[in-house]
Amino acid sequence: MKPDLSSPASSADALPEQASRPAAGAGGSVSWDILLPLLLAGYFLVNLLVRLTVSDSLEYDEAEQVLVTQWLALGYATQPPLYNWLQHLVFSIGGISIATLAIWKNTILLSLYLISWKTAKLLLPRKEHAVIATLGLLTIPQVAFESQRDLTHTVAAIFCAVLFLSGLFFTLKKPSLASYAVTGLATGLGLLAKYNFALLPAAAFLAVLSHPQWRRRIFDRRFLLTAVLTVIVVAPHGWWLLQNLSVASQGTLSKLQDTGATATRFPFLEGLTSLVIAIIGFAGLTILAYWIAFGRDFVASLRAGNDWTRFIERMLLALAFVLILMLLVTGAEHIKDRWLAPLLVVLPLYLTLKLSAAGRLSETGARRFLAIALAVMVIIPTILGVRLHLPQWTGSYEKLNYPQRELVERLVNEVGTRPGLLIANDSHIGGNMRLYLPDVPVYSIYFPAFQPKYEFSAQRPILAVWNRRTADPLTLPDNLRPSIDRFAGAGARMKTGVVDVPYINGRPGDVYHLGYAVLYPAN
Repeated sequence: MKPDLSSPASSADALPEQASRPAAGAGGSVSWDILLPLLLAGYFLVNLLVRLTVSDSLEYDEAEQVLVTQWLALGYATQPPLYNWLQHLVFSIGGISIATLAIWKNTILLSLYLISWKTAKLLLPRKEHAVIATLGLLTIPQVAFESQRDLTHTVAAIFCAVLFLSGLFFTLKKPSLASYAVTGLATGLGLLAKYNFALLPAAAFLAVLSHPQWRRRIFDRRFLLTAVLTVIVVAPHGWWLLQNLSVASQGTLSKLQDTGATATRFPFLEGLTSLVIAIIGFAGLTILAYWIAFGRDFVASLRAGNDWTRFIERMLLALAFVLILMLLVTGAEHIKDRWLAPLLVVLPLYLTLKLSAAGRLSETGARRFLAIALAVMVIIPTILGVRLHLPQWTGSYEKLNYPQRELVERLVNEVGTRPGLLIANDSHIGGNMRLYLPDVPVYSIYFPAFQPKYEFSAQRPILAVWNRRTADPLTLPDNLRPSIDRFAGAGARMKTGVVDVPYINGRPGDVYHLGYAVLYPAN
């Protein structure tokens, strides 16, 4: 017998109640408490295996992690340090490899689904309803696909958002010292994951204040534990942030604002339009999936509600208010859909709560939704595995098509020795170099605070590398010159060259060009 996905309100379609209970024998049904975690674990294991087999090169965010985990710091650049710190710990235990990168990320992703499952079971009347809310995360492209393709800090922020919402809802329904502690810990960790995470607890705080009964949770003595834990977790990086505010904000604001020739005279309207498009890009497929699965029941459920749906609606309204205020204050014109991921990850839970409140979670619709989720579980790893073969027809290459292992081998052969220091004008190149030369310090011009310990001699020269997309005459990039002078000295002798290696799964004759300069002491 299959696990029951039906609503108690749909008696005509409902399966026997024992279908959701643990198996009593060989012919019994399987409990969702066992089946769903196994299903999710199997799914993420498949994604892990796909990542380990498709390419031995790194995506951009992966390469950045390999690069910045050379040193521990209270802050790095434009992104908060949580993922860097945790990845540093993982590397120290398991070594630097694609496997440790992929295992760690998929562990985080599996954990956030399991936390969502626990939270959904708290709020929904039946476990079968909670299955829909949990698998609904698979319909969010930024959570299901982009997180697998190449995201790090956003993955941490989504995890912290799910953990925060779990602590919040447990505090509202079953307040305990543990729930207050989880809420505070998640708030602090979220602020260390992505700065925009701050909007989520701010919106939740406003929503709780607006509720006549739940606002008492804020004036509970245990709320002090939430605040203290948040401050303790954030304080070290917060101190660094105060000293380096311009460094941390410059990159973020440049992504949000348009200060070039294309800058508009109406930045608020441009930003508001961008925000609406980002919301549609984030929520569109999820809403479509629920509509396909439940049809008229889904449309009818939009008019239904309960305390939980109304609370989430207040939270979303508060988020909208804060986001619009941010557009007015910062002049932001470009909002990306993945930027909204930690803020709107509650969407599948909200839509499932609406269906449940309306009594419209029919078995037929639930089975359709389960079929959609299972299809996504097949489609995503398939796309991740197949996409690297597309350049044979399109000629458009992704980061994983770059032949980084062979480039490093060719470089070492041409230089004749392992360098004492490697300088890269691109974090992606630098991270890939360190992956295959883990004993060589790698400096990237995008992280000037890094002070590498290095040897510089005729036997251990300095090697500077840069990406060259064409085979034009070799020219040292201007942005590398200050770093070369800093580490090698103005009088260092320099020998330049180019390494050309065919792309992975590339067209015949298409090669990746890497320029390099070998620097020797002046005397």
